[in-house]
Order: sequence, then C-alpha cells, then structure tokens
Amino acid sequence: MPQVFRIGPYWVYFWSDESKPLEPVHVHVAEGNPTPNATKIWITNSGKCLLCHNKGRIPDKALRNIMRMIEARSGSIVQKWSAFFGEITYYC
Repeated sequence: MPQVFRIGPYWVYFWSDESKPLEPVHVHVAEGNPTPNATKIWITNSGKCLLCHNKGRIPDKALRNIMRMIEARSGSIVQKWSAFFGEITYYC
C-alpha cells in the first residue's frame, strides 16, 4: 500500500488495488499496518475531507486531528493520487 504519510501511530495510505472504475480520490487510515477494515476519508474538490466510514474505530478526537492534517496536505495527496493512479475524480 502506498503510504502517503504517518501521524503518530496512524498510517494514511492509498489502497493499491482500488476498484474499477477507479473510485474518487480518498485515503485510508489505520493504526499500525494497513488493513482492509481501515477508516476511509474522501477528499473533495475544494480540499476538504468527508468521512466515508470509520471502520478502523479511530477515536473521535484523533480522527478530527487526522482529518485536519489530511485537509492541510490535500494538495499533495491529490498529486500523489494522480501520479500513482493516473487519473483523478472527486466525490464532490
């Protein structure tokens, strides 16, 4: 899984085998190693975050902080998504 960055014990990453057609730009977040049951966060066209689900059961306070960091780095994340997958679409 391509790691985008880390925040303490949390990995922010792309799932390398995304479905076809490719889903809109998003990241997965897991404590420790990547897992299929990770939290999923969409990145909007304006660079904001939208929680898709919290299957990783990240505590609310930690999740808010992680989402702030993702928003602050959204431009870089979108660039990495484009470089890795070769296309970009947005959830909204």
